[in-house]
Amino acid sequence: MGWLNGRARQRLALCLGLLLLVSLGFGLAVAAHPGGTNALGSATAPTTQAPAPLPRPVASITPGDGKPLNPTKPIVVQVENGRANAVTAKDATTGDPVDGTLASDGTSWTSKGKLAYGATYAVTVDMVDPAGTPVHQDLSASTLKPSTLAYPSFIPPPSQQTVGVGQPIVVRFNHSVHDRLAAQNALSVTSSPAQTGSWYWLSDTEVHYRPRTYWTAGSTITLKANMFGVDLGNGVYGETNRTETVHVHDAWVAKADGATEQMQIFDNGALVKTMPISLGSPGFPSHVGPHVITDKQPSIIMDSCTYGVCQGQPGYYKEQVDLDLRISNDGEFVHSAPWSVASQGGANVSHGCVNLSPGNAQWFFDHFGIGDVVEITNSGGPQLPLDDTFGDWELTWAQWQKGSAT
Repeated sequence: MGWLNGRARQRLALCLGLLLLVSLGFGLAVAAHPGGTNALGSATAPTTQAPAPLPRPVASITPGDGKPLNPTKPIVVQVENGRANAVTAKDATTGDPVDGTLASDGTSWTSKGKLAYGATYAVTVDMVDPAGTPVHQDLSASTLKPSTLAYPSFIPPPSQQTVGVGQPIVVRFNHSVHDRLAAQNALSVTSSPAQTGSWYWLSDTEVHYRPRTYWTAGSTITLKANMFGVDLGNGVYGETNRTETVHVHDAWVAKADGATEQMQIFDNGALVKTMPISLGSPGFPSHVGPHVITDKQPSIIMDSCTYGVCQGQPGYYKEQVDLDLRISNDGEFVHSAPWSVASQGGANVSHGCVNLSPGNAQWFFDHFGIGDVVEITNSGGPQLPLDDTFGDWELTWAQWQKGSAT
């Protein structure tokens, strides 16, 4: 460049500097595109972020509060972040399987049928995540263990398939019921034809059901006690569920009048027979009011000592008596009394029973049975106590309803 003078060389240097700056600016612009440049200005390869891992399927038993289940409630398995292909459950002690239903979407399983008290159930769940990866999980569920189980006994018992129109429906528990409302809500009585009725609690272990008036002849009565799993209070639970059906036969009602010493017999409201009788003497008057026959025996030994008049005391007796139908637990029966035939129809000389001649006693024994009614009036005695077996009909309907837990 000797041919260039000084001013020309300056211009050339300035041009070359501008050209270098332009080249560098182009390189920086290129660096702004994906791939970037390193510290020396050279291009780098683009980077890709790894996908997040899929959440793992999780199974749980609901409710998950850790409390034991009531055995009337199902085991419910819930699945999150996936679906279940199979769920199995069994009693951890006996190995007995528990049936259940898996939802169509695989997100829940529900057991079917009644569980047991105080049991632990092993539950296995086989699941898959959204990508189809299998996952297995073991779970456990337990049911509550009551401190006491109350069994509901029935009167009449299931073996007594027919009863009279006066028969109350009775449930007796072998342990005290502390929550009467819970127990009563688990009990039901239905009748055909339908008849209005109500419960009455005689004690913490005994509850009676009767209609407003005597049952309609020909009725069918069904008692259900769905007591299993019912909390009766203070750690007591219902032991089991029971049901029975009884039929009401013809309406046999006897009306024994101490003033006339006669007993009229009605069959479905029609007077069919009248018998002379002898009721309790003034010292042992018969209870007044409706009595219900609770037992029937061809022959029993009657012992006055059972009600406090024992051997050596005035009025003591112990003898065989035939054709006996019990009408109270206080020792009152309708029975054959050949020794008092002369007084029957004219004087009350018994120890509280309804005395009949052997012939009339046989007719009465042949036609009357469990649940039939003997109404006693004008005996001079007190009213039959409510708790004397079946004094249920001594109360008015309004009084009876007050004995209900509801």
